[in-house]
Amino acid sequence: MTEWKFAQRTPAQRLAQVTWYSVTKTQDGKEIEFLITIKEYVTPKDPSMLFYAEADKEVNQDCAPHRPVGWGRTLLEALSSCMEQINRFPFQPRC
Repeated sequence: MTEWKFAQRTPAQRLAQVTWYSVTKTQDGKEIEFLITIKEYVTPKDPSMLFYAEADKEVNQDCAPHRPVGWGRTLLEALSSCMEQINRFPFQPRC
C-alpha cells in the first residue's frame, strides 16, 4: 500500500488520489480535447470501482447527452472504458 492511503481515518472519508489524462478526438477535421479525471479510492463504495474515470465534456448532446465515464479494478480498465465512450459517440458543441 502506498503511503498516501494511510491518511484516511475512516472509510466514510472516501480518500482518493486524483490524476488527469488528456485525449484528442478528431471529428469532422477538427481536434477536440477531452480531459479525463481519474480517482483511485482507498476504500471505494463498490470493490469493483477502485478506479473511476470521468471526461470533462458530454458527447451525443443533440440526442441524449452523456458524460463518458469508466471504472474498474485497474487504472487501465477505467481509462480505456472512458475513452471508448468518447470515441463511440459524436461531440456536438452547444450553440
